[in-house]
Order: sequence, then C-alpha cells, then structure tokens
Amino acid sequence: MHEQLDHTRSLRRQARKELLKESRKQQVSTRLREIPGFGPLRVARLIAWIQTPHRFRTRRQFWSYVGLGLVTFDSGEYQLVQGRIGRRARPAKIRGLNRNHQPRLKEIFKSAALSAIRQPGLFKDYYDVRLAQERDPARLRLTVARKLAALVLNLWKRGGHYRALAVPAQA
Repeated sequence: MHEQLDHTRSLRRQARKELLKESRKQQVSTRLREIPGFGPLRVARLIAWIQTPHRFRTRRQFWSYVGLGLVTFDSGEYQLVQGRIGRRARPAKIRGLNRNHQPRLKEIFKSAALSAIRQPGLFKDYYDVRLAQERDPARLRLTVARKLAALVLNLWKRGGHYRALAVPAQA
C-alpha cells in the first residue's frame, strides 16, 4: 500500500505540472494571477472549471454558480391596500447561500479571499476597517470572496489588467 501511495503522490505532482502547463497557454491566466489571492495553481483550477466566462451574463449568476449567491425567500411581495396592489414594505428574508453550486469553485474563492485579507493591500484594508466596525468576520470573508469573484469575471470577460484603485470600496 505504501508503494501505491508513493505512486499516487508522483501522479499528483505530474498532473499538477500538466495543469499549470496548460494554464499558461491561456492568455487570461497572466491577468488573473495579478489579483491578490490568486496564484498559478488557483488560476489553473479556475480556468479548468469555468472554461468560458461568457455563459454568465451578470456577476450574480456567477456568484450563484460558484456558491456565493444569497438565497432569498418572500412569501408575498405584493399586498392589497385600499383596493390597490402595492409592494410590501418589508424586504425579502435572506435564507443563506445557494446550495446548488460547484463546491470546488467555492473553495477556490474562499481560500483566495483568506489569502487576500492576510497580505497587505486593498482587500486587507477593507477587511480591517469593517472588522473595526464590529462586523461579522465570516460575512466579511464572504464579501471579499464575492468581490474577488466579480473582479475575476470582469477581467476575464472584458480584458484589461488588475488595478487596486479600480476596485470599488463598497459591495
């Protein structure tokens, strides 16, 4: 069994090298590696899983696919008031994250968010300021992951390069 384990490890190393080699052939891989939290392996896995960003029309569709989209519930958006139909004043209830998603992509973005808030830069500053305002750390990490996902989708679809000043401060 130890021989099989050693052989499996060598196969994993070889597969990793091949994955990185194929990733370097994609033009977008160099642009995506500029984003904080995304190294060569994360970008390679991302490209392999998504393949083309053009199947997502909006970032909200991308968030749902990745598993970062919020699920809301509303039993009655409209009500009858004085004989007229009008919207209810209360907002829809948030029920959590989308359960129908790609777990490996969610892991990529959540680990990239952790890496981005650990290294100095715009995302760490955003996280620290919100943390000082006594916000929930788990929700902040989710927000950073969503920002990274939107940034990845935008750079991949429209081209260009990552500029820290172009990232909006508010989600």
